[in-house]
Amino acid sequence: MNDLWVIVITSIVMGMTARIYMMRVDTRQYPTHPQGVISHLTLGLIAAFLGSLALPSLAQKEFSAVTFLALAAQQFRDVRNLERQSLDKIEVTELVPRGTAYIEDIAKAFEARNYMVIISALMTSIGAYIANQFNQPIQFQIIAAVIVGGLSMITLKQVLKRTLLYEIADVKPAEIAFDGPLLQVNGVIIMNIGLKKSREIFLNNGIAIEIIPKNSSANATLANIGQRQAIQHNAAVQLGIRKDVDEPDFTPIARRNADNGNVVMAMIPMYADVNKLVEVINSTPVLESAKRMTAISKPKEGDEV
Repeated sequence: MNDLWVIVITSIVMGMTARIYMMRVDTRQYPTHPQGVISHLTLGLIAAFLGSLALPSLAQKEFSAVTFLALAAQQFRDVRNLERQSLDKIEVTELVPRGTAYIEDIAKAFEARNYMVIISALMTSIGAYIANQFNQPIQFQIIAAVIVGGLSMITLKQVLKRTLLYEIADVKPAEIAFDGPLLQVNGVIIMNIGLKKSREIFLNNGIAIEIIPKNSSANATLANIGQRQAIQHNAAVQLGIRKDVDEPDFTPIARRNADNGNVVMAMIPMYADVNKLVEVINSTPVLESAKRMTAISKPKEGDEV
C-alpha cells in the first residue's frame, strides 16, 4: 500500500511539473494574468490527480477509475466551452479582434494541455509500477517514474508544438503608397482612406510588411481569413496601435494579393519600428483550423473530388 502512495504522489508531482512546463505566460495566448495562471494550475492539479490514480486503481481492481477518467474528459470539454465563451464575451472590447478561429485555437489548446497532464501522470505511474513489479527499491521506483514522466512530457510538448509563421513564410518590410485615396502596400490595394489627415498620418508614421508563402500549402494557409485576423491582432497587441473606437482608417487589415498569394498589411503602431513588426509577425502561431497541406495531399482512388 505504501508503494502505491509513492506512485500516486510522484505521478501528481510530475503531472503538475508537466503543466508548468507547458505553460507560457505572454501577450499572445492565455494565461496572461495571475487569475488565469491559478485557474490553469488548479485544473492541472485535478488532471494530474486523475492520471496518477488510474493505474493504482486498476491494480486494486477498482474498475470504476475508468469511469472517472471518462467523466473527467467530459468536464475538460466543458472547460474548453467556458474558455471559448469567455473569450467571445471580451472580444467586443478588443480594438483589433482575435477572430473566431484564434479563439477556438486557444480553447482547444486549453483543453489539450489538461489531457497532456493526465497522460504524463499516467506514464509516470506506469514507470513506477513496472519498477515495483520487479521488486526494485523505492528509490529506484521514483527514479524510473521521473524518467518516464519526463520523457513523456517532453515528447508530448514536441508533438503538439505550435508552428510559427516564420516556418511557412518569409516576412519582409514593405512600402506604403497612395493612389488618390487608395492605401496601397507594394501595389496591393488595402482600403479607401478619404480623410487627407489620415493619409498623412499613414505616410509619416505607418509601417508595412509583406508575407511571402514558402509553398502552396502556406499559400492556402495564409488565404484563411482567421489566420490573417490572428496576424492583425498579434501585431496590434504587441506593438500597440494608434487607434481608438470608431476610427476604421487606422485598423490594420491584411490583404491578399490574388495573383501570387502574398499577404500585405499596413498599420500605425505606437512605436514605428518595422523590424519589430517583422519579428512579431514571424512569431504569430499558425492556427490549427487554418493549416492546409495541399502540397502533400493527393487524391486517392475512390475519393470524391
